[in-house]
Amino acid sequence: MPVKLPSTTSADTLAPLYQRNVNEAERLEALRNYQILDTPPETVFDDLARLAAYICGTPISLVTLIDSDRQWFKANVGMEEIGGTAREASFCQHAMLSDDVYEIEDAGKDPLFRNNPLVTNAPGICFYAGAPLVTPEGQPLGTLCAIDTVPHRLTEQQREALRTLAREVVSHLELRRARLQLEQEQRKLDGLLRMANDAADSLYMVSRNELFIKQDHKLIRVSAADIRYVEALGDYVNIYAGRERYTVYSTMKELETKLPPREFARVHRKYIVRLDRIIAIEADAATVDTGRSTELAATANLIQVPIGSSYKSGLLSRLNLV
Repeated sequence: MPVKLPSTTSADTLAPLYQRNVNEAERLEALRNYQILDTPPETVFDDLARLAAYICGTPISLVTLIDSDRQWFKANVGMEEIGGTAREASFCQHAMLSDDVYEIEDAGKDPLFRNNPLVTNAPGICFYAGAPLVTPEGQPLGTLCAIDTVPHRLTEQQREALRTLAREVVSHLELRRARLQLEQEQRKLDGLLRMANDAADSLYMVSRNELFIKQDHKLIRVSAADIRYVEALGDYVNIYAGRERYTVYSTMKELETKLPPREFARVHRKYIVRLDRIIAIEADAATVDTGRSTELAATANLIQVPIGSSYKSGLLSRLNLV
């Protein structure tokens, strides 16, 4: 079980109490699951650090995360020239293992920190107070800390405020992680929907290779490959398939949805033609092979189909023009 540390203490009393029962591999895995290391600054964390500095009356406040060999700053107020430090030099690696605010009034007089490079060199830390950032599962990630270059001591109200702000930092880490997970799940869902739609389109394309046509109180299966062209006739349409002509009650728009779009084109408000049956285009008409020739009339299979002006550019764009 974690050892309860006093709110204000020195390294002499802390030395035997630093280690909590924390599995470092599990702690690092928890930290990396937040996907936050080396991310750009975010206003919410900057605001919490700024508020901590204001409440504690210090020029410096940080939201720190302890990686395997470094201390990285997610939010940085007053020490912007430094983006992080080596873990071995950090105060926060000790503070995150506390279950309360870890406070050093004068690091220059503290046996554990007086020779620390962050004390003897810039930024010249003298006072440090850090509240641990602990996940709902109990894993310490780092701290929200307040730092000064002169001796300092927090009031109990300031310590309580620092605890509260640390909990807010963790809450926003959780919200951030939940948002990322939701975005990842949304991307997965979008991918699955695209796959499903592609599969549906594929099945639909297959289904459009054949049509069932009502003729004389029966259904006749007609292959789309046999259809040469479709002609509107009032409330009916004529479907020309090989040597057969089928007259059905339908609209051109409905027929368009039933035919493979890559193989057929609407060329006029009254005509749909199969692209590979267009023999020639001259002026505003297409010569279409109907496949209905006989030995007696070799040219009877060719007909002229008008091309509507609103359909012409679309038709030409689908042909291999040279």
